[in-house]
Amino acid sequence: MIHTFDALILGGGAAGLMCAIEAGKRGRRVAILERADRLGKKILISGGGRCNFTNLHCQPENFLSSNPHFAKSALARYTSVDFIALVEKHRIPYHEKTLGQLFCDRSARDILGMLEEECRSAGVSIFLNTKIQEVTRTEHFVVQTANAEFHAPALVVATGGLSIPKIGATSFGYDLARQFGLKIRDPWPGLVPLVLAADDRSHYCDLAGVSAEAIASCDGQQFREKMLITHRGLSGPAILQISSYWKKSQEIKIDLAPGSELTAIFQDPKTPRTPAAVRSEFRKILPDRLADRWLEHHAAASWTNTALAHLEQQAHAWTIIPAGTEGYEKAEVTAGGVDTDELSAKTMESRKVPGLYFIGEVVDVTGHLGGFNFQWAWASGAAAGRAL
Repeated sequence: MIHTFDALILGGGAAGLMCAIEAGKRGRRVAILERADRLGKKILISGGGRCNFTNLHCQPENFLSSNPHFAKSALARYTSVDFIALVEKHRIPYHEKTLGQLFCDRSARDILGMLEEECRSAGVSIFLNTKIQEVTRTEHFVVQTANAEFHAPALVVATGGLSIPKIGATSFGYDLARQFGLKIRDPWPGLVPLVLAADDRSHYCDLAGVSAEAIASCDGQQFREKMLITHRGLSGPAILQISSYWKKSQEIKIDLAPGSELTAIFQDPKTPRTPAAVRSEFRKILPDRLADRWLEHHAAASWTNTALAHLEQQAHAWTIIPAGTEGYEKAEVTAGGVDTDELSAKTMESRKVPGLYFIGEVVDVTGHLGGFNFQWAWASGAAAGRAL
């Protein structure tokens, strides 16, 4: 069976759905080809099932890319305000959690339902359980599946990255880009828990579940949020944020007491300088077990002012060299991807292959934690959809 459309969109996730909606609204005959048995699987599991669908404070600085300017055009033309207007049009209740992060009050299903409804009203055709066997291009693009052939002058690749393979992530989008001669920036897991080296693991990982406010720094970036100790290393928002910038064998510095001076009380000569007194001060800022354990492994050499100043300095710059990350299984996103030099920043179209577009996570644009990756999906999807 041969199907003919104006545009084919490979992938029914956030970016693909938004692209289809925008193109459908402009009267284009659009088909979404999705290999899974339902649309938007990543939408449904995001934000603990509540979907952190955008961020009120979305700026280009919240994105990581080999070209820091690339995302500006799309983000400026489809903003968080635009997506919030869509959410409000569908009367979906939502709330701000922290730092501008917007979540559904009820469930991520509300966002997916909204996008499906918009697709229906824009006349978008959806093909589920559609595994692509081959993509070729003669006059038009031809997408071959087990029992059908799809033809269109435009092809949009919205197949996502490598993160969370258990819900179907594959390298398909990168393979297709290479097939058509586009360069790829080597992908790596982003927003991912870190695995500590054996020594640090034996010192701290039995404290799994303990969390504290911290500043994590690496590669000129820093994030102040919660840090969580896990059975194998460190996680929590501060760690997930910095993980996108970390490369193997680099140091990460952790300020365990942001904005606090742990040893200030000892500047008074009347205050006794004892291990118990120091522990008591650290426990005022840090969870008791973390304070005790950290001091066990960073005991002051003596009680001189210099030794206490050194202890203070260490607490604000605890240095770890992670052994690695938890990989794509636990990564929220894939950093790297289709090189932005290959694409038009305005339309997401390939500069080399007319009619071929790449949007969303498959592109080398990665947002910080907190709704930014969804906003990139909406913005890049809208940019391509308006160009089809």
